[in-house]
Parts: sequence; structure tokens; C-alpha cells
Amino acid sequence: MPEGHSVRRLARQFGDVFTGEALAVSSPQGRFSGGAALLDGRTMVAAEAHGKHLFLHFDNSLVLHVHLGLYGAWSFGGDSTFTGASSIGAPRRVGEQEAFGDPDDDGSAPYAGPPAPVGAVRVRLAGRHGWADLRGATTCETITAADADAVLARLGPDPLRNLRGDAGRFAGKLRSRKTPLAALLMDQKVIAGVGNVYRAEVLFRRRLDPWLPGSALPDGDARKLWRDIVAVMTDGVADGRIITTPPKYWTLDGTTAAKAAAAGVPVPAKSAGFPHGDDVHFVYKRQGLPCRVCRTVVLIAELAGRNLYWCPFCQQPQE
Repeated sequence: MPEGHSVRRLARQFGDVFTGEALAVSSPQGRFSGGAALLDGRTMVAAEAHGKHLFLHFDNSLVLHVHLGLYGAWSFGGDSTFTGASSIGAPRRVGEQEAFGDPDDDGSAPYAGPPAPVGAVRVRLAGRHGWADLRGATTCETITAADADAVLARLGPDPLRNLRGDAGRFAGKLRSRKTPLAALLMDQKVIAGVGNVYRAEVLFRRRLDPWLPGSALPDGDARKLWRDIVAVMTDGVADGRIITTPPKYWTLDGTTAAKAAAAGVPVPAKSAGFPHGDDVHFVYKRQGLPCRVCRTVVLIAELAGRNLYWCPFCQQPQE
């Protein structure tokens, strides 16, 4: 399931390519025909994300609300002018794909429009220079602005918004429950946007026992946890992927980046497509492998309906 950084990138993408445009909205699949008809021909005025929820606002005070769930994904396409900020300097990841026309096209040629839909396209948005198709989403609905506010009211604070007071609200929600921390981080009413990867990684980064009750975490430690989540998710928006390890753990032609740097070998930046697959996480999907810090074997267990990964030494319960 796409985590909050991917949905934030999607909101930026929609804002860049469609804001201010009257859009043709349809449901090629047919399952969303009624909702599409309410938005067809209307101008998109804003796109926003909160956690894993995407809200596209139109000039008739209606909102297209999408939650991708486990199987949802957007695909974008258009001519060479149809690009947005989230496409720059980062790879495409889960939930977002793009295909453009001739790269030598300067946009002066007439736009031929989107191709015939492929597969079960729930909703298609089409503008002057490109289109966006949605498939497989858990939620796709046209709602009022008041309905959108009600959805937001049910969600916890979003680290990618990081508004004044959010750290305190997060700490309060966390410390009011006796539920294990690893379960609370997956509760979107406690914090919006954190998924299975981020929960495992930030708990390791803070050396927190996943089974520690939220009520047992000191307020200061809860606020430090919030700040670390803000940092790694902000990086996720910029990088287009979840990278939670520092450069010293990255590999470069069989050696570590730290050794390479010590030897005077330049270490590529993340924006250059570095680090690679197995270098980017401390514990996520590393069960049975040695911990990067202490070499203890990383463990796996099910918690809150998802696989949890942790180091039993680095994250051992505190006396």
C-alpha cells in the first residue's frame, strides 16, 4: 500500500498538471459514472493529501476523494509538456506511473488526446495536455467539502503537514493508549500516512521496543519519534522512495560507501539513483539477516495484521 509520501507526491503531481483546468471526467469502467458526471467539465482548483487520502477539489465545491488501498494506482500520460514537480529527480514508485509522448515535441503540435482506456479504469481525468487514470482503488467517491472535512477530522496529524501543535497531539494520542507502539503507528487516527515500512524503520531508528505500550513512552521520546517520522517522510517525498539508512550503510561496487569515502572515492547522492535495493532499510524485510548495527538476527512477527520487523537487541525492552 502506498504510504503517505507517495500520496503527497501524487497530490503535487495533480496540482502541477491540472490546477486551473476544466477537466473531462469519466468512468470507462462504469462503476463511477454517477460521481464522474458530477465533476465532468468542472475546473480543478486544488489537490491535497492527508496521510494516505487524496482530495482533488473542483470549482463546484465537490471533491474527488481517493484512497488507493492495497491495489490502487494512478497512471499519467500526455504530451511532452505534461510533467509535474513529483516527476523531477526521483524514480516512479508504487501508486504512480507515467508515460509521455515524443520527448522532442515542444507542445506546439495539436494534442491528440488520451488513448483508449486499458483495463478497469475507475475514473479518467483528461485535460489539454494529458490524462490520469485510476485503477483498483479502495475508495473513489465524489463528496462535498463538508464530507472531506469530516474525513480529515477522523485522521491523526500528518507528519508531512507538521502543523503547529501536531507533535503534541501525536504524543498525546500515543501516550493515552496501552496499545503497543507498533500497532499505534499503523492507526491512522493516531498518525496519518505511516505504513508498514515506516513503522518498522522509525522504531528501529529510535531504538524503541515495538511492544512497548504507548502509555509507557515518555512525552519527550514521543516527540522525538514524531520528529524522526517527519524527517524520513519528508525525504521520501523528495526521493520518491523510502530510504532510512545513512550513507555509511550503502554499498558501492562491493564495498561500503563509508569505506569508499575514506578512500577518496566520490559517493553518489540519492538523487543519482543511489543507494540500491538492500541498502535502504535497517530492518524492513531483513528477517533472518544480521542487524546492520549489532549483527543480531532481525526477527519477524505479525502485529496489527501486518508483518513487523525488528532487532531484538537494539530494540530490547528497557528496564
